[in-house]
Amino acid sequence: MRSDVDSVRHLPACGYRRLRWRNGLGWTREIHAAGSEGPGGDGWDWRLSIAEIEADAAYSAFPGTDREQVLLSGDGLVLDFGHGDLRPLLPPHGRQRFGGEVPVTARLQSGRAEVFNLMWRPARAAPRLWHRPLVGSMLLFAEPGDCWAVHVMAGQAMLDGGRAAPLLERGDSVLLDASHARSRHMLEGSGELLLVQVAAGSGAGAGVAQ
Repeated sequence: MRSDVDSVRHLPACGYRRLRWRNGLGWTREIHAAGSEGPGGDGWDWRLSIAEIEADAAYSAFPGTDREQVLLSGDGLVLDFGHGDLRPLLPPHGRQRFGGEVPVTARLQSGRAEVFNLMWRPARAAPRLWHRPLVGSMLLFAEPGDCWAVHVMAGQAMLDGGRAAPLLERGDSVLLDASHARSRHMLEGSGELLLVQVAAGSGAGAGVAQ
């Protein structure tokens, strides 16, 4: 096994591109869009972003995609799918998974909220998402063809002793791509992380060790 520094891409929070929702009713900060033709383009295989929800609003429709959301900040919200189907995203880090083509309205509990948004096209990508505390150290193992995304929800994290990326602060992310050989990466620090593993096929297995 090896830690391949060439496979690491640091994504600082200050570099996320702020974009309008497709329906114009809100804003999102795009973390990464894999396979996209350009920032904000729709040609991606999978995408990570942070939705800024400042008022009750309908989400944009994304036929042919699946979505998973995790509450990052605020007093929470309820996803209203109509006909009495109400699904909460409540503090501290409520989460929901649903189809991108389904009409849904975000209804705030009180005040502004931010939501981590994972979107993917099932025919092209098979992601899995974990919320994990970081206390001391954690190992990530990436198989060839996998891509990992690490997002720091709270605290700080250091990747591979700081050789491959700067210190990760709250809101920062990093991508780990094991395109050629199995790789091992060490995360150290204190806080909370969101980990996204994206495999080329649907048979992805867990690769988190603590």
